[in-house]
Amino acid sequence: MRLHAETALLPEGWARDVVVEVEAGRIVSVSTGHGGQRVGCLLPAPVNLHSHAFQRAMAGLTERRGATADSFWTWRELMYRFLDRLTPADVEAIAAQVMVEMAEAGYAAVAEFHYLHHQPDGTPYADLSEMSARIAAAAAETGLGLTLLPVLYQQGGLDGRALAGGQRRFGNDAERFGRLWQGAGKAIAALPDAVLGVAPHSLRAVSGEGLAFAAGLGGPLHIHVAEQVAEVEQVLAHTGARPVEWLLANAAVDTRWCAIHATQMTPAETGALARSGAVAGLCPITEANLGDGIFDGARYLAAGGAFGVGSDSNVRISLSEELRLLEYSQRLRDRGRAVLATTEHSTGRVLFEGAAKGGAQAAGRASGAIAAGMWADLVALDTQHLDLEGLGGDDLLDAFVFAGDDRLVTDLWSAGRHIVTGGRHVAREGVEQRFRAVMQGLRGRL
Repeated sequence: MRLHAETALLPEGWARDVVVEVEAGRIVSVSTGHGGQRVGCLLPAPVNLHSHAFQRAMAGLTERRGATADSFWTWRELMYRFLDRLTPADVEAIAAQVMVEMAEAGYAAVAEFHYLHHQPDGTPYADLSEMSARIAAAAAETGLGLTLLPVLYQQGGLDGRALAGGQRRFGNDAERFGRLWQGAGKAIAALPDAVLGVAPHSLRAVSGEGLAFAAGLGGPLHIHVAEQVAEVEQVLAHTGARPVEWLLANAAVDTRWCAIHATQMTPAETGALARSGAVAGLCPITEANLGDGIFDGARYLAAGGAFGVGSDSNVRISLSEELRLLEYSQRLRDRGRAVLATTEHSTGRVLFEGAAKGGAQAAGRASGAIAAGMWADLVALDTQHLDLEGLGGDDLLDAFVFAGDDRLVTDLWSAGRHIVTGGRHVAREGVEQRFRAVMQGLRGRL
């Protein structure tokens, strides 16, 4: 495959008339010239570093006020009741639709934080890794890159209480989880660019021993941490330390790790996490939807921290909106503008380039830049679109993030697979029909 970009963002900066040669899914050369499929603005396509695919089917169903003040914790109870209705076939259909929407939004891959393992009463399926295989099947159908993160979930709280209700579908002890994790590896073996990682769910849901066990399995390592004030209070009361403080003191946190959310950190924790080399996995749309709080992006980036973005609950799947809300939340808190910009690069450049690099690191994926040796994870924007008329350089990214939206995406390649063309995923029709049928069935079960 040979692409000719009118303009492209390379590791060394912007360039015009860029020719990208791709073989076996990887970029083999980047040069200046002509010839090949013409595209407008060519960018490294980021990884969506945090997703719970099945929650896409809940979008729009949790916006009513209950008898008490609504919060993350009341939302979680609704989520538990919802997932009791999901079958393996439902999960595969929902995941495929999510992956189609991610590709059309500009993501080339997803790190799926996958904790829906068992039947509603907690009984394992005949194939312990049945649900992991369903996620892998969705990736195979849609062509989206996959980092599969089976979740270790051992307990219902820091006091070690037993799992109850919806949590029973998540639970495993270390021995059974080890077998499930190996089965997940077999499930993704046929995907040429898939990565297997692991996700101890949170400090609430795993013991110290469980956290160490998960860390020893290999691959990218993701964990929910410091998302909610109540979580901070619980961890502090139980351990004498705040969540990020405890994690950094008790685990060898390094570049393998991705700290999901981390919205509740002190300035000292923020600097320490940045210096650890871990990626902060930010999900601004979901964090706003759940009332989590605002990540201290200005302080974190000033300390050299790596970050990426994800769609988490999938209430809204939009790369441009995740980046926009990340910056706008900083502006609302600090009452300023261009908070995350630097003297060298505009806000859109800092956001997009940071998300591309950090997402690739978090996913354990050789991507995040248009350079030889990387997977050909590429996204093209329509430079003929009204929102990009007459623009070049960083202004293109600023317009995409702050003035445009996903309609600017014309094409997307995931490890060289051309899965979005003309703004539409090549498998959308069939995937969407199956998703509609699942949703109609779920409505009848709710």
